[in-house]
Amino acid sequence: MIALCALLVLGLLGWFTFDFLSDRLSTTSCETTTRLNVTASPDIAPVIARTARDLSTEDTCYSVQVSNRESAATAESLVVSDGTEQPDVWIPDSTVWLQRAEARGAFASAVSGTSIASSPVVLGLTEDVAKQVGWPGKALTWGDALGVGALQLGMPDPALEPVGVSVLYGVHALLKAEPDPAAAITTQLRRLSPNALPSVNDLFARLPGSASEETPLDGFFVSEAAVLRQNAKPNAVPMVAVYAQPAVPALDYPYVLLPDLPAEKRTAAEKFLTVLMTQTTADALSDAGFRTPDGEMLRKRGTEERTSSAKATPAELPAPDEVDRLLNEWSGVNLSGRVQVLLDVSGSMAEPVPGTGRNRMAVTLQAAELGIGLMKPTTKIGVWLFSTNLDGDKDYKELLPVAPIAEQVSSGAFAKLRQVQALQNGATGLYDSTLAAYQASRQNFEPGRINTLIVMTDGRNEDANSISRDQLLAELAKLQDLARPIRIVGIGIGPDIDVGELQAIAGATGGQAFTTPDPTKIGDIFYAALSRVLCQPPACEPEPGG
Repeated sequence: MIALCALLVLGLLGWFTFDFLSDRLSTTSCETTTRLNVTASPDIAPVIARTARDLSTEDTCYSVQVSNRESAATAESLVVSDGTEQPDVWIPDSTVWLQRAEARGAFASAVSGTSIASSPVVLGLTEDVAKQVGWPGKALTWGDALGVGALQLGMPDPALEPVGVSVLYGVHALLKAEPDPAAAITTQLRRLSPNALPSVNDLFARLPGSASEETPLDGFFVSEAAVLRQNAKPNAVPMVAVYAQPAVPALDYPYVLLPDLPAEKRTAAEKFLTVLMTQTTADALSDAGFRTPDGEMLRKRGTEERTSSAKATPAELPAPDEVDRLLNEWSGVNLSGRVQVLLDVSGSMAEPVPGTGRNRMAVTLQAAELGIGLMKPTTKIGVWLFSTNLDGDKDYKELLPVAPIAEQVSSGAFAKLRQVQALQNGATGLYDSTLAAYQASRQNFEPGRINTLIVMTDGRNEDANSISRDQLLAELAKLQDLARPIRIVGIGIGPDIDVGELQAIAGATGGQAFTTPDPTKIGDIFYAALSRVLCQPPACEPEPGG
């Protein structure tokens, strides 16, 4: 009997022990682990990756894979896939990238993010120059530095970098009380335009003592975090952060859940955001040079004497339409464009040009190449060819994708352009091709650039299966957007041109047609057209009669 009781007690103990352990294990083990892909701006990615590594998968039931990628490249890949794995969560350096990606159709529904950090946009002056302007005895502002006309100041191109957008905002805020604010703003932007470079790295490469052959810069607009990183480097040229007064939008590092995430990934993403909002992560971000979303600096640093520890409350980012307005104004000053060329390769382009020993195609290509050389290297250009049935049933096909001219030159793209030949039996599919190229330009509109479609042809529409002229003009009218203008510039050469047709097409978009019956004059009219492409009213108006 005693033995039986002992066995019963042992059995009950075993049962309770198993039940207890089962309950404990069921609360800590995971049937599956959800993998969350996070793509972050390179400057903040190391902190995000370190936080992800510290997670306990056993406790969270999810793991986080962090990759660093420039925000511009990620935004582009969300619009047109480049074959890379799409993120579940995106942390760009600015909400500006969300606006741009959304405007180009990257998301099926509106997308927003939660800021996890911030970094004020500052004017970084070399320490020697800052002392000349009055530092450290005086707390300098942008107005103090911009008022010194002799300084060589740079900025990131606002069409490429959100820091540049904040600079445009700051210049407007600073000068809006001037007697003639428009003139003062234009003058200041023209001063900055020659040193508006594609990236922040290009600006740092122009510091005194660098290997660049260009004139050294006395300072440039960057994030506060970039100044702190520069000053932490051994033997680096020290920089002083000068703050905007009034405040400008900061880099705000939004944590963005991409649309249509499966439920388990959305849950994991929300849990990880909670981790990123803890004090531990905030301290890590502060140690890396970032502020809290509302502009607080949590920890002091060894380089603090060159930055401000005061709270830097950022200005609210303007609405997308206002950002577009600022960028359109900048494009008129900076004269940097996005140019889509539609080039006629129909059979008539093989006609000889008397006295030259070349045909219409050859003289047109030569004029185009010389004209492109007049554009800024930062201007983007792409080329489509058109005739009839050039790509299956389509009258057009892409020859060169849109890319900066400097990149086209370095890649040898213009050698490909020189090899273009007229099609022996091709006719002129003008209407369908023009509409398709304009629709593509509309879809890929780039704020901050003069967006233009140049149509180069020696004839009139000859495609009996295409839309009519009235249909083309009606469709172009539907595509007009005053806040995002795209003008067609028509260039017509040879005796077969229908001048009225080309003028009607260009005029439907606020553009202009330039024509000549003499193909040897293609160079002259191409340069006249470029003066239209590279300038926007009211700075310059088209010549009467075209």
